[in-house]
Amino acid sequence: MAMANVDKGEIMDQVKQQIAVANAQELLNQMTQKCFKKCVNKPGTSLDSSEQKCISMCMDRFMDSWNLISRTYGQRLQREQSKF
Repeated sequence: MAMANVDKGEIMDQVKQQIAVANAQELLNQMTQKCFKKCVNKPGTSLDSSEQKCISMCMDRFMDSWNLISRTYGQRLQREQSKF
């Protein structure tokens, strides 16, 4: 019985890790698409300095927003779980 609990725990950890990786990949994909679309008007072989600056600022804002939303969502989940 104890072995089954360990196996379940290991499986849950693996699933959580896979979900975290998938979420990180999705975040990177969304951020890349949105910032590229916003900042690069004429794609070429390289980015000029204004495009680089725009992408950098866009990515910073995107990450700040993502972190704020994630923290707020996590806090809300904790409040909801504490009700039960």
